[in-house]
Amino acid sequence: MRIKMAHLQVQGIDFAVFDADASSRSRRDREALLARLTGIAQQQGLRVEKAALAYENCGRVEFFGTPDLVEFLANNGVSQWTHEIEA
Repeated sequence: MRIKMAHLQVQGIDFAVFDADASSRSRRDREALLARLTGIAQQQGLRVEKAALAYENCGRVEFFGTPDLVEFLANNGVSQWTHEIEA
């Protein structure tokens, strides 16, 4: 499965946002998915200090991941998808 991803840097912090959600939508499964996708991105040579999932819920984009990154994304969104990874 190909997953869209944004690899961005703000204020010297490299972060990744993945266009994905766990099928069960449980916290545990989201944590596992985020860890797996972050690992794949890092294996491809990307520096990832913080990470989040971006998914649609009731017509709105929501985020799950590092709390301060989630807050930043909730206020600013994702400007563009920059990569695709195979998961």
